[in-house]
Amino acid sequence: VMYEEEFSKINAICDRLTRDANAKVVFLVDKNGQLISAAGHTQNIDTTSLASLTAGNVAAMGGLAKLIGENEFPNQIHEGTNESLYMSIVAGRVVLVVIFDKRTTVGLVRLKVKIVSAELGKVFADGKAALACHLAARGRRERPYRGKADQPAAGAPGQPGKQPCPT
Repeated sequence: VMYEEEFSKINAICDRLTRDANAKVVFLVDKNGQLISAAGHTQNIDTTSLASLTAGNVAAMGGLAKLIGENEFPNQIHEGTNESLYMSIVAGRVVLVVIFDKRTTVGLVRLKVKIVSAELGKVFADGKAALACHLAARGRRERPYRGKADQPAAGAPGQPGKQPCPT
């Protein structure tokens, strides 16, 4: 579940990354292969296939990582003759994909992705907490989430003295 406010923040972050990294395209894809956001020159790209193949690639590389004793490979680079892909797992749940060419460098892309990943992680954490809070206020809890956010939130009915949900 994603609120419109989180979706707007995510789109703005992806747009800014496209500019700051001098990238051609930036995609944000969930690990199930669903496209969340796209920024840049996406007109000639099959975004559905890119999202699906990204998820498959991350899953395959996760399998390879486990074979050598790693949990996952959070960052991947695929360098082509004219264009390259940089992929980074963000907040353990989505994949940030940057397509770039010779107008920029891998180092710049890597640096900007690192900065943006922290911002996106905060947006997802804030959205998860807000969702848990609002569901708890209605007397329900969101099952897909686990951990602290799955506990009754501040402001939930029957919790006197607690602060209400952030808006």
